[in-house]
Amino acid sequence: MATKSLYGVAAGGGACGGRQPKSSNVPDPLSPPLAHPLHALPAMDGPRERLGRLGACALADVELLAVLLGTGRRGEDVASLAANILRRTGGFWALSRLSSTELMQIAGVGPAKAARIAAAFEAGTRALAPPELAAPLTSSELVFERYGKAMMGSPIERFLVVSVDAKNRPRIEREIARGGRTSCQVDPAEVFRVLVSDSASGAIFLHNHPSGDPDPSAQDLALTERLVAAGALLEIRILDHIIVGSGRYTSLRDAGVWPTTSAKSNTSVALGR
Repeated sequence: MATKSLYGVAAGGGACGGRQPKSSNVPDPLSPPLAHPLHALPAMDGPRERLGRLGACALADVELLAVLLGTGRRGEDVASLAANILRRTGGFWALSRLSSTELMQIAGVGPAKAARIAAAFEAGTRALAPPELAAPLTSSELVFERYGKAMMGSPIERFLVVSVDAKNRPRIEREIARGGRTSCQVDPAEVFRVLVSDSASGAIFLHNHPSGDPDPSAQDLALTERLVAAGALLEIRILDHIIVGSGRYTSLRDAGVWPTTSAKSNTSVALGR
């Protein structure tokens, strides 16, 4: 059975586009032209192409809004529409304070365009807010409550990685592998690709036994040994490996079977019983 354990914490703690030259296939100028889609703008001048080439920061306000609008309207291309919207509203600061209903009162802005503009401003606002810091994972019991219970009803084996920061606060959780009822192939290289890309300070591993018995198998111990060895090389702390059964779990660290020797970490291991 599992018991509580306190995990160690790391030390320290301009408008673009426009009307194109007349050609033989241009309709009568007295007839109102169709709305110009953004992709109809010249490839080298289009704001979407400039964004892809130079990044969003290189775009002027009118270009950013043109990307969000996507198309213009009859008699007005997308770049002109974007410029007119910014001029009439007073710029992004004022535009961001309009509701979707108010946005739709602007000529050329329908429900879809209004929704995209409103969503973009809201996303920007949320991006400026600092992320909520989750409570540190201080024990195997807490890890089981937060992540393990959701694995109990799975009819197949699943291997989960939880990355943590230097204070053991969870950053991401990612399912690395899933298998059958009795085994699951886990590649340590994939495990640490996720952890390195997340700049993790540490990690906790969980996998379930569909049989309901959380006792570790020889394969479980061999995989843990390889993961701990790889973590030591990459300076990523491996805090625990928890096996989830039916209503209970086993923490390899709590159970006293935590690896103390190095092992090769470049081969995949099949978890199983």
